[in-house]
Amino acid sequence: MGSKNKLRRFKENETFSNVFQPTRDELVESQFNLKGHWRTEVFKNNNPLVLELGCGKGEYSVALAQKYPDKNFIGIDIKGARFWRGAKTALEDGISNVAFLRTQIELIDHAFAEGEVDEIWITFPDPQIKYKRTKHRMTNATFLERYKKILKPEGVVNLKTDSEFMHGYTLGLLHGAGHEVLYANHNVYKQEGSPEEVTSIQTFYESQYLEQNKAITYIRFKIK
Repeated sequence: MGSKNKLRRFKENETFSNVFQPTRDELVESQFNLKGHWRTEVFKNNNPLVLELGCGKGEYSVALAQKYPDKNFIGIDIKGARFWRGAKTALEDGISNVAFLRTQIELIDHAFAEGEVDEIWITFPDPQIKYKRTKHRMTNATFLERYKKILKPEGVVNLKTDSEFMHGYTLGLLHGAGHEVLYANHNVYKQEGSPEEVTSIQTFYESQYLEQNKAITYIRFKIK
């Protein structure tokens, strides 16, 4: 993407009513004004709150919002020029139960209050295969602690990935730490009984993976 295109998208994001871009200082140094108030201030209802972490272009968040109008969705990514597409589509199509937050995932507990979130989706994260990149894996123990903080006691996390490594790493970590694995499948499109919300929505890259016969894996779990 050209730098002019990027700048145009950043500018446009600033005008979108469904995009929120707090500075790091706003999140860390002071009480972020939407923390604990996403339902009342942004969505104007009391429906369940669902996050997609590392949402990319936002297509999964938008598709989930269309499929589940009785839930509120927030796509989170540091790259605003990417989720510009999802935010714009949502506005153009009048999808009012989805918003986008530009921030780093490690600041998530500064953006949401304790127990504010009902569910988390992690879709096709970078598996960070090299050992020295372990701290950046989105299902490592540190990240799980952050998720636990903002999730309701019965809140769940969904991990959908094309990486067998990420799938195996996460399963091993969950079992080793005594977390509750509700469902695990190493090839959701080949095995019967896969949850409908997992197979009925596909990202652009996911459809490419499927064309290459890559297995798509899925885990649904609770953090204890």
